[in-house]
Amino acid sequence: MTFDKILPQLITLTTEVGDEILSHYKTDIQIEIKADETPLTIADKHAHQSIVNALSKLTPTVPILSEESDKITFKERSKWDEYWLIDPLDGTKDFIEQTGEFCICIAYIKNHTAIFGLVYAPISRTHYYGFDGQSHQYHNGNHKRIKASAAKQTLRIIIGHHSLHNPKLQTHLAKLGEYRLNHLGSALKFCEIAQGNYDYYPRFGPCSEWDTAAGGCILQNAGGSVVDENGEPLRYNAQESLLSPTFFAFGLNKSK
Repeated sequence: MTFDKILPQLITLTTEVGDEILSHYKTDIQIEIKADETPLTIADKHAHQSIVNALSKLTPTVPILSEESDKITFKERSKWDEYWLIDPLDGTKDFIEQTGEFCICIAYIKNHTAIFGLVYAPISRTHYYGFDGQSHQYHNGNHKRIKASAAKQTLRIIIGHHSLHNPKLQTHLAKLGEYRLNHLGSALKFCEIAQGNYDYYPRFGPCSEWDTAAGGCILQNAGGSVVDENGEPLRYNAQESLLSPTFFAFGLNKSK
């Protein structure tokens, strides 16, 4: 897969899907609750269909796994060496709560590793992407390389809006030195660390592989890292469950 060749098409695709998502933003939309107790809206459904349709034409031989896909068994998925992993609307709660902190996530997985990641924030009309050891921000027609920074003396921590009451997170934070805590929805947290605005994102609560793959790939290609409790990089499609483990996302300084 030559990502620099298909990047313009992916940017066009996500821009169009982002506009479609925004057409439902701050409207009186119906909210469904899925089996895992997460919300689902018409914006999620339409974004899923648009992205799957486009990727199926762009790379017809590559399987696609989306958060909104019908269930695909691990027996079937285990045959995949490469596939697209997407979250058509990451941060549905933030979309519903109208924080503006939602995005589209598209990752390419090869041999259980995310080798390409693209995140698009419709509100700011900003793309972030990473592959082949570099990450960039694309905004207003300009591509700018981004790099994670070394941690400041006062650690700049970023977490989700609904994470603070997690007991494991509270215990973890209590062991840290001086820090400043900030909140942000969706995979945009990875992108903020990737461009040096924050230092650390610890995640103890439940999330899934499509929540971490694209943003984590961008951060890693910007010089940061995303590791589990054993210090190992996250692996994708390696087991039946699609839940991500507890993980820690760092800028340049890795220290728990």
